[in-house]
Amino acid sequence: MSDTIEFTRDAAVARIALNRPEKLNSFTREMHAALRAALDTCESDDSIRAVVLTGNGRGFCAGQDLADLSFEPGKMTDLGALIDDNFNPLIRRLQALPKPVIGRVRGAAAGAGANLALACDLVIASRNASFLQAFVHIGLVPDSGGTFFLPHRVGVARAMGLAMLGEKISGEQAAHWGLIWRCVDDEALDTEVDALARRMAAMPTRALAAIKRAIHAAATNGLSAQLDLERDLQSELGAGHDYAEGVNAFLQKRPPKFEGR
Repeated sequence: MSDTIEFTRDAAVARIALNRPEKLNSFTREMHAALRAALDTCESDDSIRAVVLTGNGRGFCAGQDLADLSFEPGKMTDLGALIDDNFNPLIRRLQALPKPVIGRVRGAAAGAGANLALACDLVIASRNASFLQAFVHIGLVPDSGGTFFLPHRVGVARAMGLAMLGEKISGEQAAHWGLIWRCVDDEALDTEVDALARRMAAMPTRALAAIKRAIHAAATNGLSAQLDLERDLQSELGAGHDYAEGVNAFLQKRPPKFEGR
């Protein structure tokens, strides 16, 4: 694996760190490939039951590294192709990963880096974190899901302001608006993220994956279709080990021991 990604494990928790701190972890094609490989491991290894995605150094991710693009007349990088090959598959992958993904954000999350964070299931940011839809400053539209995540989470008025003005908001403001799950003191970030990751790794993994699927589907489903999806997911989960274990633990007044099956 490329050194642009740092992959470590602690029991059932995998930690993926973007590792270009001198460039605020901005993306190159090499880093995309390395991140795909890390996510392949997380998806295929059943012993991994929760994933933490973060960035090394003083920032989370500054989006695309412009130095990795060509601006030579007649040979300029096709941004649509770049997105289609790298950013869009990454966002789809995180949203569909059948395991919880926790975004740990310290410092700047800008451009595609901000939307990479928003693609995680739960985001915990430090008070020194910031979120910036920087695209308009170079004549572009928010990508990597930005135009989807923003209005769904903070409403059209705030989404328009964030996207059209390209103004930075703090981690505290992001949490207040409902853009992310929680903002904590800088010194508490690792403790909070580690505790949440361990907690989620001990939860019923298949149920968490089904919750992801259902909540994402609700963005486009009507009520009738969503009711049918809930029925189908409940039927599937009700035949699994973790449901039986949860019921037995409740009846026996003991903590459940889920296995993710």
